[in-house]
Amino acid sequence: MSFESLSIILPAKNEAAGLELLLVRLHQEMPRAEIIVVDDGSTDETQDICERLGTKRIAHPYSMGNGAAVKSGARSASGEILVFMDADGQHDPTDIARLLERLDQGYDMAVGARPHNNHAGKHRALANSFFNRLASWMVKHRIEDLTSGFRAVRADKFRRFLHLLPNGFSYPTTITMSFFRAGFPVAYVPIQARKREGKSHIRLLRDGTRFLLIIVRIGTLYSPFRLFLPVSLTFFLMGLGYYAYTFITQDRFTNMSALMFSSAILTFLIGIVSEQITALHYKDTEH
Repeated sequence: MSFESLSIILPAKNEAAGLELLLVRLHQEMPRAEIIVVDDGSTDETQDICERLGTKRIAHPYSMGNGAAVKSGARSASGEILVFMDADGQHDPTDIARLLERLDQGYDMAVGARPHNNHAGKHRALANSFFNRLASWMVKHRIEDLTSGFRAVRADKFRRFLHLLPNGFSYPTTITMSFFRAGFPVAYVPIQARKREGKSHIRLLRDGTRFLLIIVRIGTLYSPFRLFLPVSLTFFLMGLGYYAYTFITQDRFTNMSALMFSSAILTFLIGIVSEQITALHYKDTEH
């Protein structure tokens, strides 16, 4: 893999504590690669660092989100291969070559997969483990790290899904499920993430709802019916069970049973409609 066709994209928001060392290492390891820092409204020394090291910088006028920074970098990059890394110093530049090896083997995306004990905090590790299992069940393929921000991908394939990517933190989930849905092969490469420099921008209470919405996004991006059908069946069985109970004890059909049956039918229909909408999203990528 020629480094001349490689663009390394670093979304950064107030990551000066780890950014300078990372850029120095990247320039040393891959002097011919295009390195782009997407400054997402930083108020620290990010601009000065990029100017001092001669690194290309794309500036957002205000913070638009990690996903928005990723999209800005992908639109501006000139390389045939895109590498996305966190700018906080967690990812080792020497691991890039291992990701590129997987692309040489025929994969369209290679993701750096962190071990279970390598996440920041037990709550993050448990949440990621749950997301990995859910996504693996959806795609019928083992997903080792659904939310990793360290990945190498073919630029032409990645840009096909830019319109689907959210501006927030769930872009890795979206792009991973999009690749599986479109039938593009994805590989996972074990890595060790270092302790980040500076403070994380993710807060448990603030972002808890966002991470829960990842579950819905997983289903709607890949196969909504596979997610909605079990929910519909659960409502139906609950209604049937409650009807059996009230029929035996009270000899009547209650409003609660009717509500459960109605919920089952509505959820089933929503799943069918969502499946058709999802198919339309991927219509162009399947040609």
